[in-house]
Amino acid sequence: MNYPKIILLVLCGMMFFSYGVLYAEEGTVWQTKTFSEEELRYLGEDRAIEVSDPLEPLNRLFFTFNDRLYFWLLRPISKGYSFVFPEPLRVCFLRAYENVKMPIRAINCLLQLKFHGFIKEMGRFLINSTVGILGFGDPAKEVFGLSPQDEDLGQTFGSYGIGAGFYIVWPILGPSTLRDTVGKAGDSLLNPISHLESKDMLYVRATESINQVSLEGMKYEDLKGSSLDPYVSMRDAYCQQRETKIKE
Repeated sequence: MNYPKIILLVLCGMMFFSYGVLYAEEGTVWQTKTFSEEELRYLGEDRAIEVSDPLEPLNRLFFTFNDRLYFWLLRPISKGYSFVFPEPLRVCFLRAYENVKMPIRAINCLLQLKFHGFIKEMGRFLINSTVGILGFGDPAKEVFGLSPQDEDLGQTFGSYGIGAGFYIVWPILGPSTLRDTVGKAGDSLLNPISHLESKDMLYVRATESINQVSLEGMKYEDLKGSSLDPYVSMRDAYCQQRETKIKE
């Protein structure tokens, strides 16, 4: 059994586990942000939200598995990574990863008929890949005011009236819905990283995952620490966030 590859797969998958709470609702997707007390109270409350969760017993099992994997493996590794690489450099790495994934955002802007967003994404990619040195800098936003468009295929489906379906917690991959699971599969085809050779893709994914958690992993820990039932809080936060993004 090839244990290094299995470990790398686990690490890269954990990036998706954190998606429900790692990304800020405003600003750039790589901007470091901690939840305010008001946000934590909101996310920690048992709010009335219509979420179809017929797989809850199995979902809770996978949630616990992912939680242990996060605290026992990914978080300790990310702390060592943070010690080696200072935060400004890690932010540059995250910008470069996001720059590479431009096709996902641009194509989904087109599919949603958001032509202005498509033009912004193309402009951002051109500027940041050249003046920004392969995306490590973000002069497109800092100089020209071109913010990234946070669009994906799950949102595209939702904008056309396709419902979320039931809630799913995937082992390693984390929170999702039936609609978003199909969307992530489609987005992976648009992600240039997915077309690297298997070994190279695993290394890039693992590094991206560790880098992401080193910057924003505390958001998950804050959410969990403020919740009576972390599973419900994560589920509601994820579904609320996804519906909010679809309506934007």
